[in-house]
Amino acid sequence: MADNGRIFQVKIITPDRIFYTGEADMIEFTTSSGQIGVYKNHIPLTTVLSPGAVIIHEAEGEKVAAVHTGFAEILPEQVTLLAEIAEWPDEIDKSRAEAAKKRAEDRLQAKTENLDVARAELALKKALTRISVKGM
Repeated sequence: MADNGRIFQVKIITPDRIFYTGEADMIEFTTSSGQIGVYKNHIPLTTVLSPGAVIIHEAEGEKVAAVHTGFAEILPEQVTLLAEIAEWPDEIDKSRAEAAKKRAEDRLQAKTENLDVARAELALKKALTRISVKGM
């Protein structure tokens, strides 16, 4: 049983739905500066989300989701992730993610003149995140 003194609110919101709302004693996610783990009473912080797994530590266990780009607002009593896309493992089509990974790798290897490297790298990160979360 989690200590109620360590519990804080977590919200994950996407443009098309409230993906998750609940209580946790820790949340882990990926920012543009690297991975971060947040407990209650964290210093206030706003940061940029990068594609990666989000691990929500609840009293009943862990919930894992894939989140792709957005912003995180961390307050002492609440963490809110505003994400472009958020997906539970059962919402991810692994074969589609594998195909997206292959397309992104092919674009990066081809190095054509009009290649948008940043966009291809982001597509690769999103595909790898989906594959990783699906396998968890």
